[in-house]
Amino acid sequence: MTKPVVLVTRKLPDAVEARLSRDYDARLNPTDKLYERDELLERAEGADAIMPCHTEHFDADVFSRLPKSVKIVANFSVGYDHVDTEAAKKAGVVITNTPDVLSDATAEIVMLLMLGAARRASEGEKLVRTATWKDWSPAFMVGTQVTGKTLGIVGLGRVGKVVAKRARGFDMKILYHDAVRQEDEEKAGAVFYEKLEDMLPHCQFLSLNAPNLPSTRDMLNAERIALLPEDAIVVNAARGTLVDEDALIAGLKAGKPAAAGLDVYKNEPGIDPRFRELTNTFLLPHIGSATAETRDAMGFRACDNLDAFFAGKEPGDRVA
Repeated sequence: MTKPVVLVTRKLPDAVEARLSRDYDARLNPTDKLYERDELLERAEGADAIMPCHTEHFDADVFSRLPKSVKIVANFSVGYDHVDTEAAKKAGVVITNTPDVLSDATAEIVMLLMLGAARRASEGEKLVRTATWKDWSPAFMVGTQVTGKTLGIVGLGRVGKVVAKRARGFDMKILYHDAVRQEDEEKAGAVFYEKLEDMLPHCQFLSLNAPNLPSTRDMLNAERIALLPEDAIVVNAARGTLVDEDALIAGLKAGKPAAAGLDVYKNEPGIDPRFRELTNTFLLPHIGSATAETRDAMGFRACDNLDAFFAGKEPGDRVA
């Protein structure tokens, strides 16, 4: 029996590639080269499925040129804003993602961003690595304590709930803004705000955990930054599109917010160079899901979706 052909666009974990090679005719990418659009379409000729990451953009143009043999795009990612789902539906292509499996890893990064930004980790590490650390004094490298502070979470979904759980370990008070009220979180002490503007003045820390939607793009703008307390710290491990970067950079230069921890950006990896020039930023290269356990789980979840589809069943994580 002929195995379905699956084009894999990036280098995946060994265990995931082994499963793909066992169950499918897998066209792997051992060099991890980022395919340009024309090359991706050329490599997709004769494929039955594509397993891409968020680094490949499947817009209307791609779906209009995609070989008719391709029936499913099984994303190796929880976010699928890189896929034009309406264009996919018109082309008759099924789209899936990998939810649930990266919540813990991403929440860990949120906590790292909070601690790194609050305790001036980038500045401190630079002093040690450049041998410019001279001495200790009571005024040296004074940062902001995380324990006992108030954390506002924008988007109390899968990741947001784990962030709240981890933050409670630091005795933080949890506030949240979401389109849907979360009764279980409120029973645990979280306070709901229907309007984001009403929550922001109380947020000593603000964590953005919302998806990329038309309604959330540039949601953290100059007007909302102005509502934050003077010593507020902002972290974002969700999507770079949630932040008006010009407004955030201007605010950081002016000292409000006091600091920012960022794992995502609008034009990554070519981020706005002004972020690197600021001492009150703690910057990471989009590694929210980058643990061995999570990356394996993401790959296996994507394989599960392929298995279901080619067995004539509805994929469990279908989004289009």
